[in-house]
Amino acid sequence: MDNKSAIAGKVYILTGGSSGLGKAFAHELVLNLANVVITGRDLEKLKNVASDLGANCLWCHTDVTIDEELDKLIQFTLDKFGKIDGIINNAGIGGRLPLEEITRDKMREVYEVNVFGATMLAAKVVPIFKSQNHGTIVNIASTASLKGYKEGSIYSSSKFALRSLTQCWQAELRPYNVRVIQINPSEVPTAFGQEDRKEKELVENKLTPQEIADVLIAALKMDTRGFIPEVSVFATNPF
Repeated sequence: MDNKSAIAGKVYILTGGSSGLGKAFAHELVLNLANVVITGRDLEKLKNVASDLGANCLWCHTDVTIDEELDKLIQFTLDKFGKIDGIINNAGIGGRLPLEEITRDKMREVYEVNVFGATMLAAKVVPIFKSQNHGTIVNIASTASLKGYKEGSIYSSSKFALRSLTQCWQAELRPYNVRVIQINPSEVPTAFGQEDRKEKELVENKLTPQEIADVLIAALKMDTRGFIPEVSVFATNPF
């Protein structure tokens, strides 16, 4: 069997696909002959990534915190490709704040993307997956979903919530042949957390987006009789 055939022709929605991890995910999906619809906050970056990757990658400017835009994203994907085989919840925001500086609004801002956005996209796609008796949901979380850290109250707790959601969805959806996979990257230098949204320089002894993309593709290529519930990726010696 051609090594690429496991996901060739499959259709994936990828949130947060305009830079960093998402851009690497989109590149690897297209390289493996899948079709992908990417979303992102920066319209120009989004268009550029889709243009660079060719006809198998389309863009749909979507705010994952707005349900109507998620509906349009799903319909756009169905109109263009006729089906949806999987979603990759990669959109995320974060940052550090001392406990005394946390406000309800600051918590809501992160939770709207990291928790509510991922949940609502999954909730809206699941009826399609159930009707076709297959589908894959990939939640890109973080090693911060495993252990809290100083000034990480908002971001880390949002990823703990996503980890709980992943486990709940696994229990609920396995009878419908729907796989739910969580990937926990450790620190990867990207534009994540950067106010100017500029990509950080890669560091020799730290992870790159490529390592996480390799894990994603390996998980998606597994025969649908099995799935990887959760996998964490750490740099060997980042110190």
